[in-house]
Amino acid sequence: MVPMNEQLLADGYQKWDANDPFEDMIGPFFLKPNGDGTNRTAFYSENRHVNSDGALHGGMLMSFADYSLFAIAREALDTPAVTIGFNSEFIGAVGAGHLIESSGEILRATRSLLFVRGTIYTGEQLLMTFSGILKRIGRK
Repeated sequence: MVPMNEQLLADGYQKWDANDPFEDMIGPFFLKPNGDGTNRTAFYSENRHVNSDGALHGGMLMSFADYSLFAIAREALDTPAVTIGFNSEFIGAVGAGHLIESSGEILRATRSLLFVRGTIYTGEQLLMTFSGILKRIGRK
């Protein structure tokens, strides 16, 4: 049996080459190009990601959504950026042992701001919707 994270790599997902100690600690998270300039994201839920009721912790889902904002907009970001606005709605719950994925779209991109929205799901089950505003903060 192939380990779960190795299966994601075999399915065309990749690790983001950015160094983010927090995401490295709670992940790993993976991304995969959609072919339209956006990326989908994924991770496997583990026991360390759940709350006392055995469901994925809301903070984990929000952290994954924030990662996903940047992954969705990755091709459009030509500079470093920060999240300046974030909204989320919890819709469903699931525990450990599931492939959690996210996809979304850029709603609008201006010179300094990107408006992004997405969904987090496992299979056909919707877990969360989210949206955010990314602000470009400088040139590479």
